[in-house]
Amino acid sequence: MSVHTPPSTGSDSRPLRSPEPPHHSSRSRAVRRLKRREATAGILFVLPTLVIFAVFKFFPIAGAGAMSLTRYRLNGDVTWLGAENYTRLFDDPHFWQSLGVTTGYVLVFVPLIIVVSLAGALLLNQLVRFSGTFRAVLFLPYLSSFVMAGIVWSWIFDGDGPLNAALGGLGVDPVPFLTGDQFLVLASLALVSVWKGFGYSMLVFLAGLKAQPAEVHEAARMDGANSLQAFRHVTLPLLKPVMFFVLVIETIIGFQVFDTIYVMTGGGPNRASHSLIYFLYDEGFKFLDFGYAAAIGMVLFVIVLVLSLVQRRLVEGKETK
Repeated sequence: MSVHTPPSTGSDSRPLRSPEPPHHSSRSRAVRRLKRREATAGILFVLPTLVIFAVFKFFPIAGAGAMSLTRYRLNGDVTWLGAENYTRLFDDPHFWQSLGVTTGYVLVFVPLIIVVSLAGALLLNQLVRFSGTFRAVLFLPYLSSFVMAGIVWSWIFDGDGPLNAALGGLGVDPVPFLTGDQFLVLASLALVSVWKGFGYSMLVFLAGLKAQPAEVHEAARMDGANSLQAFRHVTLPLLKPVMFFVLVIETIIGFQVFDTIYVMTGGGPNRASHSLIYFLYDEGFKFLDFGYAAAIGMVLFVIVLVLSLVQRRLVEGKETK
């Protein structure tokens, strides 16, 4: 009786694969061509945005980085300095003072605008009637000009302005809001910036509140949680991604403060409100030292970039938990 043995396939004992059917191969090629066409169409759709980003974002940043390594004059004379501008910058006490002023302003501005924006969003979220009207009224300062807001608030904070007049009626001596110590000046400037800019973050918070599932809040009420407990244990945890987004945006805005300071204090008194952007403005447009000003801008860019990346990592870490 003969025994049938399968053909030897060498060291691999798996059966040989049959050749791919012709119709299957043509279908694979068609799928690949379709994917290539979709990828090309996608690139063409985003190409205008990429070009705009390159022209107005990437090239200016690259140009500023190159300029920061030179001594650049208005007549076009360029002298290569290498890292000399950065060495000079880190040895400049005015830079460290401006960095301290900016950091102090951010530490006052960012928590204050988050609290005010969240409070406004909670208020609007509870309104049933006229919510659109109140939303427009609260958002209106965001649409106003920083210059106009600075002029109006300078008059309000003036020694003979309405705020000090009201305090005088209560028996309080005039408060030097814009000419006193550094903390008072920065707090006054931060208050103006919060009044001007909280409308945007308020709407972001409101969108986050509207997106929260109603059944979760209903379950908390059924479990006997009061309003404060529901806010602490339900609303705030669900609002954390929005909270960190607002934190990133407002931190960037805080480090770029200039308009309010330029209009209201001019960097004074005694450089008490001389921020990094104002330092850059002085070096570039008053002293015409464009290479040094570009170095200040690049350092500020790195600071903001690092803070944004750290905050983004915190957001991703919170969302994955």
